[in-house]
Amino acid sequence: MTLPFPPSQTPLRTPSRRAMLQAGSLVLLLGAQQIARGATIMAVRIWPAPEYSRVTIESDGALSAKQFFVATPPRLAVDIEGIELNPALRELVAQLRSDDPNIAGIRVGQNAPGVVRLVIDLKRAALPQVFTLPPVAAYQHRLVFDLYPAEPVDPLEALIAERLREPAAPPGVAMAHAGTAAPATPGAPDPLGELIARQTARPAAAPAAPAAPPTQTAAAPAAPLQPALAATSQRTDRIIIVALDPGHGGEDPGAIGPSGTREKDVVLKVAHLLRDRINATTVGGNPMRAYLTRDGDYFVPLGTRVQKAQRVQADLFVSIHADAFTTPSARGASVFALSQSGASSTAARWLANKENQADLVGGINVRAKDQHVQRALLDMSTTAQINDSLKLGSVLLGEIGGMAKLHKPRVEQAGFAVLKAPDIPSVLVETAFISNPEEEAKLRSSAYQEQLADALMRGITRYFAKNPPLARSRSL
Repeated sequence: MTLPFPPSQTPLRTPSRRAMLQAGSLVLLLGAQQIARGATIMAVRIWPAPEYSRVTIESDGALSAKQFFVATPPRLAVDIEGIELNPALRELVAQLRSDDPNIAGIRVGQNAPGVVRLVIDLKRAALPQVFTLPPVAAYQHRLVFDLYPAEPVDPLEALIAERLREPAAPPGVAMAHAGTAAPATPGAPDPLGELIARQTARPAAAPAAPAAPPTQTAAAPAAPLQPALAATSQRTDRIIIVALDPGHGGEDPGAIGPSGTREKDVVLKVAHLLRDRINATTVGGNPMRAYLTRDGDYFVPLGTRVQKAQRVQADLFVSIHADAFTTPSARGASVFALSQSGASSTAARWLANKENQADLVGGINVRAKDQHVQRALLDMSTTAQINDSLKLGSVLLGEIGGMAKLHKPRVEQAGFAVLKAPDIPSVLVETAFISNPEEEAKLRSSAYQEQLADALMRGITRYFAKNPPLARSRSL
């Protein structure tokens, strides 16, 4: 008898319909699980700042999160879907600093298969924002937690409190640092104490002795400009506030030089040096104070930088950057003012577009309610502000040209978003090309940073000598 199959073979069994459905379901489940767990955590970062603290989780795929905020005690719980607990997420706990103004602690654990729960314990009531950012620049997908205090820090109060905590400068300090104006009279009433008491008038300082005309070299200090200010009838006895805006910060490193120098680090150092000079200087009997839009390594949106300068009623706004270009041969410092009618050159337009992309790199929550307000503020620039900005830019460019090579011999103009405060003369200073190896080395040099700060200080004081600050529109 002939067998239906050879002895060495086993008949193939046709699977039942149920078995096929079960197998298909298993494949679908595994596929869905694989997709859900496909995102890999690339990096985690914490950026503490007085205004807000940011937590960033970067992954190679988009993450989905559900947030729950508990008011008492204040804490934010977030369920992150599509990932498993791994060492990278645990690193968040190690990165938390004890002096973080907003975050008290971080806990992370596997809440369910494919779901990691992150709990952020807060030091005070908060208004958290949780949002995602698409890949941009060197970053992949980012899940961001911005933890804003429910009661924002008042920058003007912080500025006054900072000044009151500082000891009085010894005689001669202002001259030694700034080389442009006489120091405040030792033993004179604290001008910021008077501000707190809502008193703005102070006795006029005695005019200093005439001196030689100022030079534009780094080695020789400029002549004191206090006589010019004291002689003008427009001088007002009040504090002069200069807003310094170190570009980029936090998630946004800015341009990076061939040796790895980050723009955000260099410009913050220059801003700190310039702050020291401003705080040690008086012009025409008026004490000066510097206010930094960021005083550490954290990101500040462009519109917020403008708003912060307006909140402290700044008399000037100086944004500090380090330029970069696609070729390493570009070199020299530049100064820019706002333009309402197009850029003054193709290069100025290109640079403005690049700087205006800082919000994309640093990351802002486009769903935040105040975005429309910020955009409205950035559309209120005036002709008078631009004219004053050009005057300020000209004196700064002249002083920088005395100690460094200039990229262009005149102040350029373009639509920089950060220069659009309608009531504050505003300029953007590109200190050098960080993309040029030689200029990158200079920007890393403490000596060059000091020279830049000296030049900017001389320019600021020269500007006030010819354009005394007006009385404030309202009491501080």
